[in-house]
Amino acid sequence: MTRAGGVPAGSGTSRAAPAVASLEEAIFPHLRPAAARRLLLSAHQVFARKGYPAATTREIAAGAGMSPAAMYIHYRSKQDLLFHLSLLGHEACEEVLRTARAAGSSSGERLSGMIAAFAGWHATHHTTARIVHHELTSLTRDNFDAVAVIRRRIDGLIADAVRAGIVDGSFRLADPDGTALAMTSMCVDVARWFPAGTLHSPADVSVLYADLALRLVGAAS
Repeated sequence: MTRAGGVPAGSGTSRAAPAVASLEEAIFPHLRPAAARRLLLSAHQVFARKGYPAATTREIAAGAGMSPAAMYIHYRSKQDLLFHLSLLGHEACEEVLRTARAAGSSSGERLSGMIAAFAGWHATHHTTARIVHHELTSLTRDNFDAVAVIRRRIDGLIADAVRAGIVDGSFRLADPDGTALAMTSMCVDVARWFPAGTLHSPADVSVLYADLALRLVGAAS
């Protein structure tokens, strides 16, 4: 995915931030044992605050109430923690897109719902998204390649939704691949600036981006 939401698009723009699942509920609910989950959440906090290069295993372990030696039972290294965070974040993005796609009954509904959900996820979990996307270059080659498999699936989901609308006559555009790339990129970039301007909640972002997606593909009115 070129740099790689779910809040459904609504009928209007809301200024009140909706209740959202916690990071643990939204991305790490299945992680067991609890100690491994605490370590990953601690790594998330440290990476967000200091960046991956400056983070240390000692402070990550301390944030989870553990010793560095105890940390190694669950994760082999700081790199292992970043890899798991990146993997889980990308898997969450893919699931959001697949769920939104399944909810649509037409090409327009599917694409707008997917982009609304994808952008909304990046607003809701903007701190996680910044780690997941901006620390990609800190991954080892093997770890990057494993994550890249998911990124390509995410790209494919959006590109397929654009092409499906062209085939059934719902969309009118000359460059489906370039347009899909643009939509993916603009959703991912939400994590960089959110909140800003008039966009104060994930719902605001979802509504705007759903409309932008349909405009980009020349959706038939």
